[in-house]
Amino acid sequence: MTRFKMIQNIISATSEIRSMKIFVGILLLASSFAAAQKEPPLPKDLPPYGPEKPLATPSVKSATLDNGLNLWLVSEPGFPKVALTVAVRGGLAADPANLPGLSELLSKTIDQGTRARSAKQIAQELQAAGGDLSASANKDSVDVSSVVLSSKLDAAIAVLADILQNASFPDAEVTLAKRNLTDSLEQQEAEPRFLASRARDKVLFTDHPYHVTSPTRDSIAAANSANLREVFAQRFRPDQVILVAVGDFHNDKVLATLKSAFGSWKAPAKAPAAAIPAPPVTVDHAVYIVPRPGSVQTTIELATIGPKLGDPDYEVTQVANAIYGGAFSSRLTSNIREDKGYTYSPYSFLASYLKAREMISHADVRNEVTSPTLNEIEYELNRVATTTPTEEELSKAKRYLVGLEALRLQDRGSLANRLATLWVAGLPPEQIGVSGKKVSAATAAEVDAVGQKYFPAHRTAIIAVGEEKVVRDALSPFGLPFHTVQ
Repeated sequence: MTRFKMIQNIISATSEIRSMKIFVGILLLASSFAAAQKEPPLPKDLPPYGPEKPLATPSVKSATLDNGLNLWLVSEPGFPKVALTVAVRGGLAADPANLPGLSELLSKTIDQGTRARSAKQIAQELQAAGGDLSASANKDSVDVSSVVLSSKLDAAIAVLADILQNASFPDAEVTLAKRNLTDSLEQQEAEPRFLASRARDKVLFTDHPYHVTSPTRDSIAAANSANLREVFAQRFRPDQVILVAVGDFHNDKVLATLKSAFGSWKAPAKAPAAAIPAPPVTVDHAVYIVPRPGSVQTTIELATIGPKLGDPDYEVTQVANAIYGGAFSSRLTSNIREDKGYTYSPYSFLASYLKAREMISHADVRNEVTSPTLNEIEYELNRVATTTPTEEELSKAKRYLVGLEALRLQDRGSLANRLATLWVAGLPPEQIGVSGKKVSAATAAEVDAVGQKYFPAHRTAIIAVGEEKVVRDALSPFGLPFHTVQ
């Protein structure tokens, strides 16, 4: 019997048998499998860990203008730069069904002209303020950001206010952006990782709007300036927007500037579009093949539904994921990279949206090790579901997560983006500190609980991008149904 089959039987047994004696025996059996993957000893006389510092919530001044515009201001005197991030509710999931991915085209053209400024003037004025502008479309929002000199903040805010209220989407600029976006999509479709992510969301979310990850060639060809202006008018309204500013400024002065720049922005009388419902997700444990003729490698992703940001067990699941595959010292990396050499850089992560959430494992491997790689990924998932982490694993995972978040939040742009993401998710700024405390306080028993809840391999859909015959031959011993995804 293969180790994969044995672990499957273990999961089945734990769901049917409640006897503590049998459950303890199961843990011992799974632990015996793990013994072969003990970490090598560390050098002697290493200095001890430094004191663990709690992750603090930044001091945020929150305000709402009369028109409904939300403002979160973080004054950090010193380094003379200011990060500005604007999040607008309604992203890829809110796009018209006949124009999937329209928000991505909007993000590429929103700074290409207003009623008062040309694309060149916008670029020149932002450069004179020491920065530029970037925009991106996510499933739940369109984000616009810039980092500028604090001494030029007023001028940058004036340009940003003009863009958010008066973007005009000139025909010539939209035509150029469509051509560039088509070229970009063609390049992306040559990447197995992109093909896997697109197929993954189709499998998990089927016809729900969350299945959209990018535009299509047809939707790009069909889109025009009028479509963009219509979507812009619907979504870009002050009562559906947050502006986050982080940097070297005085709150009262910046608040006055923002009131002057945005105070006349009026929300239309019509109510904003209703929020999309949560997707009804059923994950079938099957293999979904994305054919890539002639491929010498297979990209494997295992995807399932986990907790979303703000759920009570989200942070503990982050800890469990760091132990499993979310950190370089994880079990998955130690197994299929360090021990077996199947892949260079496996990883796993949680993707949280407003109405749904994903847990993803990823590995790019040589064709000849496609089968054993899937076996080991499923083994490691099941090991999280059946074995308690060691104190060393737990400590490393928690320190890694808190330390990584602390490093990210040292960057003003990252902090502004993080705060905007919290707002889109309906969470307060204090969630940063709450999440840090939950991570630091996570116990082995809590990790065991989320392991049993979210990590069993039978909860996953398997996405395989590669030569179809190779994938079918390699994975047929697992006895799973096969489906082809185009």
